[in-house]
Amino acid sequence: MVEALRGVENLTALVLGGSRARGTAGPTSDYDIGLYYEPDAPFHVEALRSAIAPLVDDPSSTVTQIGEWGPWINGGGWLTIGGVEVDLLYRDLGGVRATIADARQGRFSMNYQVGHPHGFCSTIWMGEVATCQPLFDPFGVIAELKSQTWPYPEALKDALITRFGWEVDFAIDNAEIAARRAERTHIAGCAYRALCCTAQVLFALNGRYLINEKGAVAEAATHPITIEGLAETQDDIWRDIGAGDHAGALHRLHSLSGSLRALLQRAGTKG
Repeated sequence: MVEALRGVENLTALVLGGSRARGTAGPTSDYDIGLYYEPDAPFHVEALRSAIAPLVDDPSSTVTQIGEWGPWINGGGWLTIGGVEVDLLYRDLGGVRATIADARQGRFSMNYQVGHPHGFCSTIWMGEVATCQPLFDPFGVIAELKSQTWPYPEALKDALITRFGWEVDFAIDNAEIAARRAERTHIAGCAYRALCCTAQVLFALNGRYLINEKGAVAEAATHPITIEGLAETQDDIWRDIGAGDHAGALHRLHSLSGSLRALLQRAGTKG
């Protein structure tokens, strides 16, 4: 497949991303392929469609126009090739460069994006570059960008901990209010926010990029700096919410928040 994609006109670079690149993939994990292009000379989508047509299992499979999925996941395709799921994801190098430059100074944004209930944190683009495996990088663009992602920027670490550390307690407080009215959907949403923000803080504390909220809490539980019993606590919170035991879920969330604050104090970091 890589050979077929390399011939697409104006395609600047190809990378293997996601769990396959990070070495955390399971037997059913898909393959994430990033297609990087320069904004003033984007690749030709029709050429991409022609390149994948002989490869896909379903002849009706196709890829989107650039920008069709929104500004942060700005296009791609969900394909099956030889029985294996392959996701193609477009990446605008102009935006990636600007995002990395901002993140190195401790600046980032949280953005609405379909498929990301936690929100699309702009640093995902930086993390993708940091953890990807280049498959085609004839101009050394990805290699140059990679050099800007390590070591993990202290300014970014501090900014992420400050932003998301605060939001953990804010989300739990909102869940408390919703619990008085038994608003189960809002309680679950606030719990999800609190757990995802906890993962953001733990990834930052460990100097690791969080590039996907799916599985982030479980992965954070394996980091050197973490909260004891984090994965089990997450399971218990969802079990309580599913059973309608909002008081139990809130108790566990408050305990989790307290453990996070204690961890930050030991690390000498404010949250």
